[in-house]
Amino acid sequence: MIDWTKVDELRNDIGEEDFDEVVDLFLEEVEDAMEKLRAGLPVDKLECCLHFLKGSALNLGFSNFSELCAKGEAAAAIGDHGAIDLCEVIQTYDASKAAFLKTLADRGVA
Repeated sequence: MIDWTKVDELRNDIGEEDFDEVVDLFLEEVEDAMEKLRAGLPVDKLECCLHFLKGSALNLGFSNFSELCAKGEAAAAIGDHGAIDLCEVIQTYDASKAAFLKTLADRGVA
């Protein structure tokens, strides 16, 4: 669900203080995009939103969530909106976020 090697590499590359800021910014921006999905984003906005979420998630190690967003982005690009399971995208994000925050707390990071 979470690629902790990617998370640890990012933390080591940018330092603990900047890492905390990146996590805060990630959660803020992704939560905004997720609220749009939950509210019923128009289909013509799905590709762009899923592209943003895919990249953001990949940067912070949310591997399963990023893969779902990539699949959804590809489906939206060809107009196959019915192939996008937004419930699964939302549930995977919520589960990934919970696991991420719990593990950070367990590690004494957050």
